[in-house]
Amino acid sequence: MKINYQPLLLRLLHGITAISSILAIITAFWTYNTYDGRWGKLPLPDFKAIEGIHGTFGLWSLLIFPLFVIYAFQRGKNRLIQADFLSKIGNFKQKVWWYNLHRLINTLTILSLTFAVFSGKMMGEKWLPQGELNHYWYYGHLISWLLLVICLFFHLLMSFKVGGFSLILSMFNRQFRVNDHPQLWRKNLKYFKENWQKILVKEWEILPFHFKILEIVILISIILAWLISFF
Repeated sequence: MKINYQPLLLRLLHGITAISSILAIITAFWTYNTYDGRWGKLPLPDFKAIEGIHGTFGLWSLLIFPLFVIYAFQRGKNRLIQADFLSKIGNFKQKVWWYNLHRLINTLTILSLTFAVFSGKMMGEKWLPQGELNHYWYYGHLISWLLLVICLFFHLLMSFKVGGFSLILSMFNRQFRVNDHPQLWRKNLKYFKENWQKILVKEWEILPFHFKILEIVILISIILAWLISFF
């Protein structure tokens, strides 16, 4: 079976984001199970320290997520929803319909993770230990958890649909091409530091308008999450 090639930086950013998010999802449910459980529980032990562990994984997601967002909307924009989405969504019997749906799910997954990290940052650390379960941001964080679980499920489902096992396995491939070698990162980083203004202007000019809006909204949301929680 031929395995598709994915850029090494994409695999790293996608992998770290995915692992942090999945661990945050698991510990989020355990936190809910320990401190709440109003809408159903599993027979898990009441582990009071799980909230702090969940916060750690959530913080990891928040730290790596901006880099993944920038990469996704710049280098990986072909994997996200396109401007002609509505004109092609009616081609149900064609393969392009599934690719469009896959791009939509990818975009919704990024937005749901944005909602999750933002709402989580808005929560108070003492709310759940003190039994304060009726805060709006807590409900928002629960909703974001549900949306993220649904989006991740369909993200995996659609990845398998459009690419099969080869696409799934390509994200775990340890091989990389010569022009994608980590030894080149130092040289590329030096070039970026010396020419970052030209590079950013050029990248921004060729970016479709809807991607500009989405990227700005997501990055501002992340910045606001830090600023609001700090003050």
